[in-house]
Amino acid sequence: MTKTSRSDWGRLAQQHDKDIDTSDIPVLSDDFFRNAELRLPTKQSVTIRVDSDVLAWFKEQGAGYQTRINQLLRQYMQAHKPPL
Repeated sequence: MTKTSRSDWGRLAQQHDKDIDTSDIPVLSDDFFRNAELRLPTKQSVTIRVDSDVLAWFKEQGAGYQTRINQLLRQYMQAHKPPL
């Protein structure tokens, strides 16, 4: 985060769940969950050429480097999508 949070995290940590006002959240019925579908983007295996130092840097970060590369590419894609 680039901005300092103004939230009172200490007070929030001391708050009990029963004290949280959830009146503005609609109750989801069993029917909703019965019909719900989890949709994840499909993955496609590709071969791309990247500079060896770039790949080495990602691999140095540990397991999941391909997922991190994908996340960065997704962020770039979303940042450069034309407005609706």
